[in-house]
Amino acid sequence: MTRSDSNKPGQDTNPPVPKPSIAPYNPAPGNAHPNILLTTRAPSTATYHPRLIPTPCLPRTNAKITLSKTDVESYATPFLNFISENPTVFHAVAQLAKRLESRGFIKLSAREQWSAKIRIGGKYYVERNGSSIIAFAVSSNYTAGNGAAVIASHVDAITTKVKPIPTKETKAGYVQLGIAPYAGGLNKTWWDRDLGIGGKVLVKDQSTGKIQAKLFKLDWPIARIPTLAPHFGAPADDPNPNPETQMVPIIGLDNSEPGPFITNESSLIGGASHIFTSSQPPRLVKAITNNLQIDRQDIVNWELEVFDTQPAQLGGLDKEFIFAPRIDDKLCAYAAIEALIASTDADETTSDNGSSPANEDSIIKIVGCFDDEEIGSLLRQGARSNFLPDTIERIGATFTGGHSIPEYVSQTYANSFMISADVSHAVNPNYLDVYLENHAPRLNVGVAVQADPNGHTTTDSVSTAFLQRVAEKCDSKLQVFQIRNDSRSGGTVGPMLSSAMGMRAIDAGLPQLSMHSIRATCGNLDPGLGVKLFKGFFDHFQEVDSEFS
Repeated sequence: MTRSDSNKPGQDTNPPVPKPSIAPYNPAPGNAHPNILLTTRAPSTATYHPRLIPTPCLPRTNAKITLSKTDVESYATPFLNFISENPTVFHAVAQLAKRLESRGFIKLSAREQWSAKIRIGGKYYVERNGSSIIAFAVSSNYTAGNGAAVIASHVDAITTKVKPIPTKETKAGYVQLGIAPYAGGLNKTWWDRDLGIGGKVLVKDQSTGKIQAKLFKLDWPIARIPTLAPHFGAPADDPNPNPETQMVPIIGLDNSEPGPFITNESSLIGGASHIFTSSQPPRLVKAITNNLQIDRQDIVNWELEVFDTQPAQLGGLDKEFIFAPRIDDKLCAYAAIEALIASTDADETTSDNGSSPANEDSIIKIVGCFDDEEIGSLLRQGARSNFLPDTIERIGATFTGGHSIPEYVSQTYANSFMISADVSHAVNPNYLDVYLENHAPRLNVGVAVQADPNGHTTTDSVSTAFLQRVAEKCDSKLQVFQIRNDSRSGGTVGPMLSSAMGMRAIDAGLPQLSMHSIRATCGNLDPGLGVKLFKGFFDHFQEVDSEFS
């Protein structure tokens, strides 16, 4: 979550995509989960209670299968692995794409025509910049103008980024690296942490002249921002250190005699030689070229992040916590993608055995995981761009003879509903007085609806009632969060997307402690609880939507 200051056409005649066989459930990390009803553990008795949004006890009319308590628990370890092994936004998106492909999703290129590729019953994904991804499945009875069940999240996280020319003058024998905060990075929680480096490197094939992106990360911490010992008095107690001069990481030692540093070429990318790496720290260049097994002249450019290397892990006496970096918002992005996979796997399974056939659905199921949410979503890979509406319009155009007809586009948006899934604030037992009474979500209880009277979220009475019905049908609990009048609210991708498309929407995400810290905390059940509700949204959207027509 970022801080805020302010006549259907005829049905497609293309044959449906053959359905892949479904592998048996294997609980090992990265494998699919069975699509089988969760009853969450009741909240422990304590003096401080979250406000649960009640779900009406209405009879179920659909035999859609949901997740059991055991299945919810089984998502914890894969989520830990996802967080630990994919420290940059580029690694995270690449891993999500790999996971989707393992479940039968086909990659599309935005540069190519989609009309000859998208089929009824098909599953697809498209990337932008390697840092945003949209995945979608076209249900068996879909026709243009039908609605979409959309979950929108963000996959970027608070971090630091390497400057274009990060070479620093060696000081007192220390080699340092020029970095800049991304959103709230380089705050006080970044002191004395083991920091690693990784990201996207553009590499040119000297024989063909083609340039391709390669992902890179070192398997050990290379940097640290050292604090000043308290013995030095006032400078050590400064609550507002200068992030440009006092929070520069050290990356090595060089006690040789320093030579001249400032030259006439120092502000030229690539310097006079026009080789990118000539303006970069030599030892960093060597580490990257060794890691990727390339020559230094092959590197055209790069985008690198410096990040916390401590792995995500279970904690607490009964391992009921997850302690991890980058929870905001790898958590909701991970849960949304897994929910889409589980829902579409269930469609194929139930269709094959003849019960609760998936061809009853006539919608599109969509998950969008966007970059740049933490800095306002204004770039081409951000949620404020045309990425999501353009994708929805191109899907619909496939089934209108290849033309994006405005009437069908407007009809699609009117028939759709979006969950803006971003993490929420969990109640902190040491600061109960800063939380609004009855609006303080707990860990391991369920997704929290996020309300805000000033339009920083999309939540309203209709969207809340809609999600309540979904929660009842998949046996999930909903909590609610709203900030106090004397605090400022955060923002999400919800308002920008729902206003651009006119789509009904709600903000609802999993709670966490220590938002915007380099390390945060959520519950061990929370990844699975997110999957459970989000899968229920995909499974029951059409039925619930009919109640609100």
